[in-house]
Amino acid sequence: MAQKTADMADTDVIAPNFKRRLSGVTSTIVQLVPVQRRLGMGIAALGAGLPDQVAQLPWKAITGLARRPEGRKFRIWHARRNTEMLAGIMLRDVFHLPLRLVFTSAAQRHHKPFTKWLITRMDRVAATSSRSGSYLEVPHHVILHGIDLERFHPPDDKARAFAETGLPGRHAIGCFGRIRHQKGTDLFVDAMITLLPDHPEWTAVISGRVTAEHQGFAGDLKNRIARAGLSERIVFIGEVDDIRPWYRTISLLVAPSRNEGFGLTPLEAMASGVAAVTSDAGAYPDLVKTGQTGTTVTAGDGAALTEAIRPYLADPDLARKQGKTALAHARAHFAIEREALALNTLYEELWAEKE
Repeated sequence: MAQKTADMADTDVIAPNFKRRLSGVTSTIVQLVPVQRRLGMGIAALGAGLPDQVAQLPWKAITGLARRPEGRKFRIWHARRNTEMLAGIMLRDVFHLPLRLVFTSAAQRHHKPFTKWLITRMDRVAATSSRSGSYLEVPHHVILHGIDLERFHPPDDKARAFAETGLPGRHAIGCFGRIRHQKGTDLFVDAMITLLPDHPEWTAVISGRVTAEHQGFAGDLKNRIARAGLSERIVFIGEVDDIRPWYRTISLLVAPSRNEGFGLTPLEAMASGVAAVTSDAGAYPDLVKTGQTGTTVTAGDGAALTEAIRPYLADPDLARKQGKTALAHARAHFAIEREALALNTLYEELWAEKE
């Protein structure tokens, strides 16, 4: 696919991406910008590490910021990282370019003094969850992430999807995301070592990147699994190019993060018709309706996580029923168009303000 090169003359909102390596922020930009454009917003990304389908401004286009967009008094610079906030402040306050600044915060912690100062310089602030908003000391809007319901959807036949994997048993339980202590992968492995011997129809699937600094952590998990004699039933599939078929294969997702900025995996699972057992990190409590679309437990509590998973393994029909409810919940409340529209509305309100 050819790169979509945007023209500054047609761009009213800039979404900077100052990190080449794939991250949650980059993923957000990749998913949102095309939808925001489809809904009529003149938005384009600026930066590195973005796929061709995302409309992007070339770096040389930055010189065009000196000219106001047609019909607008200023452009909007929508930052999601400190570096991007700082760049926006420099462009607006040092070079006096016609810009207003928006920041989206996903942090689940008290901000450091420098970050707090940057945030006070923003013209609008959004939070990705009620919890991340609770750490902000400025007025803000809570705008939850959404999910692309065309990309994430249930399989036509779950049993066939599972059979095509060649995994043992009849049902799969998945844990998807980077493999590291923060993500709670060890809590999932411990739960599976405890539960799987009593439930031979289930196989656990772990997918995600293992960076160099976490190789030892991942190696220890595999050794623990081998000692338990479960290497054939707790399977590491690595980082896959397309995780969507695996969502359509599993019957239950577990998201055991100890801390999380937002956490999209439960949404991706629910949109695929899969119930989710999660910690209460990130936005998980805002996403999962306990007893209806899954269960939420205290982050870091391995015993509670194990007991929350147990009923689903004992009764696969419970997972199926809650997965069906989860799908309806995702479709009703978490379409990515809803998030994109909320952001576009935020921009329009900023433009409508009297200077």
